Amino acid sequence: MATRPPRMALTVNKAHVAVDPDSEVICAAAVSPATSGDAAVAPALLGDLVEGQAGHGEGEDAGSGSGRVYGDSAYGTGAHLAWLDEHGLTPMVKAQTPTAPGGRFGKDQFRIDLGAGTVTCPARVEVAIRPARHGRGGGRARFGVACSVCPLRDACTTSPRGRVVTIHPDEAQLAAARARQRDPAWRADYRATRPRVERKLAHLLRRRHGGRRARVRGLLRVAQDFTLLAGAVNLARFAVLGVRSTASGWRVQPA
Repeated sequence: MATRPPRMALTVNKAHVAVDPDSEVICAAAVSPATSGDAAVAPALLGDLVEGQAGHGEGEDAGSGSGRVYGDSAYGTGAHLAWLDEHGLTPMVKAQTPTAPGGRFGKDQFRIDLGAGTVTCPARVEVAIRPARHGRGGGRARFGVACSVCPLRDACTTSPRGRVVTIHPDEAQLAAARARQRDPAWRADYRATRPRVERKLAHLLRRRHGGRRARVRGLLRVAQDFTLLAGAVNLARFAVLGVRSTASGWRVQPA
């Protein structure tokens, strides 16, 4: 009689944290399915910042200090950048640079004028943006016949129908983010801050903590277990910072 080994279903989840880069204290933690985008969890992680921005009075600068949000390109989606802008948070989030197959002209080499609703190619041919059918913004700019006689065709497209440039519904936010990250001061600030967050992720994934593998099943239970792990890592950080419990409350005391 032949027997088969039991089959096990492997569920993969992704863990996310929001970290204060100055104190390196974890402010929020969450877990999501591996198939979901990282940016979808960001609003839940940044809830305390949103509440803090809402507490600013009229005329106050709500986009500085605690309102700066850092993140890699996984969080640089158009929807997330628009959400940050809507809530008055300053995005220090990388946006992916558009590329084209074969090293051809990328989207960033086309001049997109959202106000006029036009796109101009490197050969200075201008076409109108056709709005998307679903009505959520964005659209496409089709160069069509103009590409057939263009001297730059080989460096732009291989399609017999000509080059098509897709306009994202949040194109304005994406373009602004790409422009910001070309600033040397922006890049220096980002490079100085990101290692602090990466170091905290390394603390969570230490073998002694078991952060690489879930100890329980089910998204809710995994999220609760990861939050408990984040709390334990914070306690270790509090000890390094010299935070001590006294009769009158918590205070910072050099270790």
